[in-house]
Order: sequence, then C-alpha cells, then structure tokens
Amino acid sequence: MVLKRSRTVPLVPVMDEPVKKKQKVNEDGIEVDGGGDVDQELLMIQQHLLNQCLCPVSESSLWKPFQGVRLVSDGQGDYHIPILAEWSRDRILMFVSTLQLLCEVAIKQNAKGLMCTRIGEVCDALVRNDYGLIEQLIEFSSHSDPFICFTASRALSAFLIVSKSHVNPSWLESLTENALVTTHPQKISFSLEVIKHVVEWKELDTHPLEDGGADEGPPHACAVVSLADPDGLDTSHVKCLCIKALEAKWPALVKKLDGLIGSYSAEHESTIVTFLGLWEAIISVKANLSVVDTKPFYAHLDGFVVLLNSAVPPGIWKHLLGLFNEVLCYGSTLALQDVLAEEPCALAHLVVRSVKDWHLLDTLPYRGGSGRFGGGSGDGDRPLLQKTALLVLKSVAVTVKETRCDSSSDSSLGSEADDADADMAVIERSIREVLRQLDNCVKTLLPFHPETPPAQWVVQLFADQDDALIEGMVCCLDVAVGLFYRSAAVQPDLRHRLSPAATFVEFLRAVSHDPDVLLDLLVSNETCFLLYLLRLLKFVRRNWAEFVACCGRELDGTMSVLIRLRLAIDRLVSKALFPYNINPVLRLLERCEQMYEVNDP
Repeated sequence: MVLKRSRTVPLVPVMDEPVKKKQKVNEDGIEVDGGGDVDQELLMIQQHLLNQCLCPVSESSLWKPFQGVRLVSDGQGDYHIPILAEWSRDRILMFVSTLQLLCEVAIKQNAKGLMCTRIGEVCDALVRNDYGLIEQLIEFSSHSDPFICFTASRALSAFLIVSKSHVNPSWLESLTENALVTTHPQKISFSLEVIKHVVEWKELDTHPLEDGGADEGPPHACAVVSLADPDGLDTSHVKCLCIKALEAKWPALVKKLDGLIGSYSAEHESTIVTFLGLWEAIISVKANLSVVDTKPFYAHLDGFVVLLNSAVPPGIWKHLLGLFNEVLCYGSTLALQDVLAEEPCALAHLVVRSVKDWHLLDTLPYRGGSGRFGGGSGDGDRPLLQKTALLVLKSVAVTVKETRCDSSSDSSLGSEADDADADMAVIERSIREVLRQLDNCVKTLLPFHPETPPAQWVVQLFADQDDALIEGMVCCLDVAVGLFYRSAAVQPDLRHRLSPAATFVEFLRAVSHDPDVLLDLLVSNETCFLLYLLRLLKFVRRNWAEFVACCGRELDGTMSVLIRLRLAIDRLVSKALFPYNINPVLRLLERCEQMYEVNDP
C-alpha cells in the first residue's frame, strides 16, 4: 500500500471498551445470533468514512466487522475471519459497500498526498489480505443475487486501484480464469467489469469522485500521514498488471466471445457488451497504456467486422462500431502520424471492402427489423447511423492517408511516380463507390435533399455531437486534400461532393456564425478542432479562388467570423491567457484576411 505503518494492528485487537453481549455460535463456530453488533459497527464506519476520517472509531469497532466469528488455524495460532457467503444478504451488501467506500475515500486522499492514518491501516490490512476477503469477493462472481455480484465487482475494482503495485498476481489470475472456465454470463461479466474499471481509471486533478467536494479532505482533528509513495496515485503499474494477466488468455477469450456474438442470444447481451467495452477501453488512447502493452489486443479485429449483420441487434452493432471507431482514432492520433500502423490500416481496408463489395450498409438494423435498413416504423436509431457513417469516413480517410504516405516515400521521378498515380486512381474509384453507398444510405434513412452533398450533410448528421462532428469534418477535409493533390486524376463531381469550403460554410451555419463557439472549441481539448482549423486554413490559403466561389454570397459572413475569431485570439494572447501556442493559426488567419481585403472590390 502507500503507507508506512508505525505499529502493527493485531488480527484480534485488544478490547478497549466495555465488553458487549457474547455472541452465540454453533458447533462449527458460525454466528447464529447477535449479528446486529456488526451491522451497527458497519453503519458507524460508513458515517465516518463520509467524513473522510476513521480516527473517532475505536479499535474494537473498527476491526470487528473484518474478524467475523469463524475460528481458523494457520498452524501458528488461531484467528477469526469473516465468511461472507454465510451472512445475510443485507449484511453482505452493507459490508461490501463499506469496503468500496473505504477504498474510494483512500483513493481520493491518496491523490492529494495526505491520508487518515486509520484509513491507511485498514487498507494496508486489505492489501496484505490479512482477512482473506479478496478471494471471497471473487467468489461472489457466481452469487445468485445480481446486486451482491455488482457491488462486489465495484469494490474489487476500487481495491485493485488503491493497491497499485501491491496486487497479488494470483488474484488477477483468478479473475481472468473465471472468464474462460465458465459459461455463466454473470461470472464472465464480473471478471471483465473489474478489469475494465481499472483500465478506465484516469488520474485527473478533479475526478468524478470529488464532485461536490473537490476541496474537502480529512477534518482538522484527523491524524493524517504523508504518503511514502512520491508518485501519488499512479495506477499505471496495476493497469499493466491487469493487461498482462489478460493478454495470455486474450485469444481464447476472443474466440469465446466471437462465438457468443455469432450465435447471439439475449442472455449473453450483457457479457458481450462488457467484453466489447473492455476491448475498447484497452485500445483507447485515454487509458494511457503503452503501445507495446496494447499491441496484442489489435489482433482478431477482422473477425469481428464480419459479425456486423442483420442477425446482430442494434445494441451490439453500436458497441462493435464503438470499438472500431476507437481503433481508427483519426482526429486524435492517426491524422497526426507520418507513418500509419499496420493494424488500423488493415481494419480500414476491411471496412472499405465490406461497404463496397459486400454491401455492409444494407444490413444496418436502423429500425430493428429485417431486410434493408430494418422494418417497422418510428424515427429509427440515429446514433447507430452516426457511428456507422463516422466509421466509413474514418476508413476512407485512413486509406487515402496510407496511400499518400506510401507514394510520398517513393521517388517522384520515373515509373514510381506513375505507379503512385495509378494507385491513387484505383483508390479514388473505390472511394467514389463507398461514398456513393454511404450517401445513398444516409439519404434513405434521413430526410436530406437528394442533391445535398456529403460535404454538407456530414455537418447536419453530427450536429448534436461535437467530437464526432469535428472528426468527421477532418476526415472529409483530409480525403479531399489527399485526392485533390493529384488534381488531374480527380473527377469534378467528387471535388464538389467533398468540398472543404462547403463543409466549413455549413458548419458556420450550424453554429449561427458565432466566433465564440469556434474559440471555445479551440480552447477545449475535447475535440480535434485545432487540427481541423489549421488544415482548413491551409486549404483556403492554397485554394482561395475555389473558397471564394464556394462561399458565394456568404463570403462576407464567413470572413467576418474568421476575423472576429482572430481578434478574440489576439486579446487572449496579449494577456497570456491562451493555453497553448496558437501562433500558426493566427498567421493563417491573418493571411486569409489579407487575401480577402485584396479580393474585396
């Protein structure tokens, strides 16, 4: 754990308060009466934990719930441990939820560098597994009560996080083995959920656990101790341990879940969703896992693309699409790389081929029925369509970027340049067909005008999701630039359908030409708007005449937004309030403004 204890807490501490009523036990040493004392101790501990301090709790009250009433011999002496499964349902829930609360409070204090000494002592005992609780929590994975199972998984996740590098590998071995040796959906979900919560944990300055009390800490009267760990709450090691434990069993686990999805039944839905969520969390850049640690988890993705068919319900579709979209993290990662990794490129190729040759979009269960886009009535599943469209746009963008990277690494002379032109011509034909099918799918399901090009409906489709909207616009922009850089090979209609200027004009309409919205997006780190604006302005500078022609009567309004944005950025920069170096964007804005002034009659 994180504390250096000044004294050892005995497994059976000396009583320092009046002896209470003697508990009744049967011949096996199991309590049959008097359990109300334990319940009262648990309630008292919970109340003090909410105040982030256990100092007022007496030694006997603090340790009694952990000792239980069963006598166990370890060869060197006798001591008591709780046998949780023999307790009543309500007491189990109270005890396990107290464990969870204890660990979560310890996590909060750990992150701040000061911890209540008594909280640290209890956590130390848990990390050493003095009372054999960890194995019992894992056993709850097969408990018949789903509430106990859920509470135990959350408590175990919090315990692993607070344990950091002191996790016993046998616990992780038990968890991962649980997911393989059973066909019980709840037991599989339990193990995967525990690991998923650990992997998803983020070391933030303000964590959701601190909502409503970010500045709160132990009360002044609390005996606090400075943590010995100089890194504070660094959970990278425990995340790595979880990933390594899972890695060895990953191929077998993937095969098992592939079968569950392929022969889908409703009883396995929760297990499938948990598995896909764990896979996405491992791959996510937000998990801050190393490339080496996550690389083995990029295998087997191709086998799951073929599972997108009409036999799979919309909920599973969306989680599969979420996984694939995370692999193709275009705006945050792939668009910035000079050389793309093999795995995302292979996935992008498979998606493009699935749309072009195998008509993947025709199987989209938009309304939950069978046949083309489902049957029945209603507005349909817009989030499903959004995830699908974004995946297709990302796949196209990755394919174009990969082709450009390969061709730029070749010589620009002789036959190699001709080969690059030929490759791009082939890519263009494939992309033309993929975009045609995507355009047809979107217009079949949503009431867009038949002449609305993808450059415009991409804004309207994602208008309610900032992150997806900006990433979709980046994809369209990069595809357009990637194809247009060999302008002689691109047909004029494709240039019109993917016009970056048309996308930007439509985007300004969506935000009511408000430069403050653009400024907020620039300052925020929740989208890739900085990347989009930088590349858009470069495109405008190089293709000014095309930009002016596309804007038409809206040129003045469009440039007014950009000029006001520049002035707002200037004010923040002059006060040293902008969070990063925005000068490249400022220079491009100034250059576009100069061209506009020259163009203005």
